[in-house]
Amino acid sequence: MSTLLRWTVCCLSFLSAASGEINRKDDNVTRAAVDAMMALYDNKTGLWDPSNPGSSWWQSGVALWALSEYMIKSGSKDYLTQAMNTVEIQRAPLSWWPEGGGDFRADSTDDTGWWALAMTSLYELTGDEEYLNIAKEDEAYMFDYWNTTTCGGGLIWSIPRRAYHNAISNELYLELTAKLHNLIPGDTYYLNHSLMEWRWFNNSGMINSQNLVNDGLTDDTACVNNGMTTWTYNQGVILGGLVELSKATGDTSYLDKARKIADAAVSSTTLVQDGTITEPCSSEEDCEPNGTAFKGIFVRGLAKLNAALDDHPYQTVILNNAQAAYENARNGSNFYGFLWQGPFDEVTIGTQEAAVDLLVAAFLN
Repeated sequence: MSTLLRWTVCCLSFLSAASGEINRKDDNVTRAAVDAMMALYDNKTGLWDPSNPGSSWWQSGVALWALSEYMIKSGSKDYLTQAMNTVEIQRAPLSWWPEGGGDFRADSTDDTGWWALAMTSLYELTGDEEYLNIAKEDEAYMFDYWNTTTCGGGLIWSIPRRAYHNAISNELYLELTAKLHNLIPGDTYYLNHSLMEWRWFNNSGMINSQNLVNDGLTDDTACVNNGMTTWTYNQGVILGGLVELSKATGDTSYLDKARKIADAAVSSTTLVQDGTITEPCSSEEDCEPNGTAFKGIFVRGLAKLNAALDDHPYQTVILNNAQAAYENARNGSNFYGFLWQGPFDEVTIGTQEAAVDLLVAAFLN
C-alpha cells in the first residue's frame, strides 16, 4: 500500500469513527458546499452575494480563488464558465477607484492581492496566459506602493492615504511573487521581489514574541508592531507565502519558520477554542463585512504547509474542524454559518467561502 493510500485510509477511518457523517465515498460534502456557494453567485455582476451588505468586493476575489482551487484539486471544471464571467466583468475599472485602470487594481493593495492570486490559480487551471498576465500586472501595481521613505520598505495598505504597513498586504505580496516565480520558468525578477519582501517582513516586528502576526505597524516614524488583533488570516497567508518561497529556493528554513507560526496559531487559546478555529471577534455581526472569511483563508495556508511537511502535523486539526463545521455550522441547504462550532446563524459569501476553503483543505489536499 502506498504512503498516500495509507494516509487516505487513516483520515477516512478518523472521520467515520467520529460520526459516520463524512467519508470518502460521499465526496459530495465538498461539492455540496461549493454548489451552495455558487447559489450565491450573481451572473450579471460576476460577484457573490452582491446585494448583501455583509459582502465585500474582495471576498468575491477570495471566492474566485477558492472556486479555482476546488476545480484544480477535484478535476471538475463545472464552474469554469462562471469563473471566466467574473474575470470578464470585474476586470473593468472600479467605480470607486477608476484611477486603478481595471484588472483588479484597487484602492488598497490587499484587495488587489486576493484577485491576483485567484488569477494564478485560474492560470494553473486553464493554461490561459491572459490570467498570468493580469497577475503580473497586479504585482507591478502593488509594488508601486512599496514604501521607500519610512519603515525601511514594505507595502502600504491604503493607496489614497499612502498609509499603513499592514500584515495582510505584505503577506499576499510574498505569496504572489513566490507563486509567479514558481509558475514562470527561468524567472529571477519575481523571486528577488519575494526575497526582498520576506527580509523586510521578518525584520519588521509584525511577528510578535509568541510567533503570531499582529495586524500591522504603527502609523508613525517608529514603525513598531501596533499590537492589534492577531486575525486568523494573518497567520495563514504567511504560511502559503513561505511554502511557495521554500519551493522557489529549495531552502527548508522557510518551512521551519512557517511551522513556528502555525504551531503558535493552533496552540493559541484566542484562535482555537476547544479544538475549533475561532476568529477573535465575538459574532458574525461584529466580524462583518470582512472577518467571516478569515478562518477559511487561515486553513488554506495551514493545509498548504501541512502538505509540504513530511509528518503532516496539522492534518488532525484540519479534519476535526471540517467535522465540527459539517455537524454544527451547516443547515439543510449546505450553507455554513460563521461559528464552526455552531449553531448555524446565517450565510454570507464570507462564511460560505470559508467553509469551502476548509473542506477543500480537509478532503482534496
